[in-house]
Amino acid sequence: MGVTSGLSASSIQARPLPLTAGGHRLEAFWIGPPPGRDPILVFLHEGLGSAGALLKFATAVSEATGRGALVYSRVGYGASDPAPLPFPVRFMHDEASVLSEVLDVLEIEAAILVGHSDGASIALIHAAGPGAGRIRGLVLLAPHSFVEPITISSIAALPERFQHGDLRSRLERLHGKNTDHIFQGWTEVWLRPEFRAWTIEDLLPSVTCPVLVIQGADDEYGTIRQVEAIAMRAGGPVETLVLSDCGHAPHRDRRDVALTAIERFVSELPAPPEPAQAPPRPPADRR
Repeated sequence: MGVTSGLSASSIQARPLPLTAGGHRLEAFWIGPPPGRDPILVFLHEGLGSAGALLKFATAVSEATGRGALVYSRVGYGASDPAPLPFPVRFMHDEASVLSEVLDVLEIEAAILVGHSDGASIALIHAAGPGAGRIRGLVLLAPHSFVEPITISSIAALPERFQHGDLRSRLERLHGKNTDHIFQGWTEVWLRPEFRAWTIEDLLPSVTCPVLVIQGADDEYGTIRQVEAIAMRAGGPVETLVLSDCGHAPHRDRRDVALTAIERFVSELPAPPEPAQAPPRPPADRR
């Protein structure tokens, strides 16, 4: 939920990528090798984040794992097209459907989803749906599977910081002309009374791929209950890592530890199946 900045000199390996999905032009970057047999890392940003906010860390993960990586901004974020408002309560479900289209358009046949906050929830929804077959693993940074009081109280404090603190200027570096629009749309939906009942816990048993959950012990937007819910209810193997001295952005607050954990997790995922071999052709009849 909080804001992390990402662009730096180490991001020069990222290449802008033309991308249209869900009927909108989306800001996107490709890092590292092109799609091949190995799964591609697909990074999904937080609720007030963007591709730019994740670009530096995505580059580090791509370099550490040797995998290609896609980082894109959802509609309304970064330099993507503006988002229609208001956000529906099921906006993360809608974005999970857009993710399927993104993977189709870019011909990504196998992916490891790396999601932060809302992006982690979108990853879970997608991995529980029809497109689960091409998801080889999930890395979830501070995910949400249901709404907690701490989440609502922390978001309710953001408008004051936006109007009178430095939050607006920080967001403007990520979103430019989309800043006011996306801040209004995202905070409004999370603070809507009917959003308190939002949950994806019923989907967790359908998530059967390996999962790594990384959570900050001092996360101001969620508690350890989020980790416990995924560990107890997911249908596949779940590894959890709770980091001390860490808030809502483990990839920023404890970058080296998070990077090491992700590198190991990716290296231990089952190898992709060998491509099917065509059956040998029978010898020609020379009679």
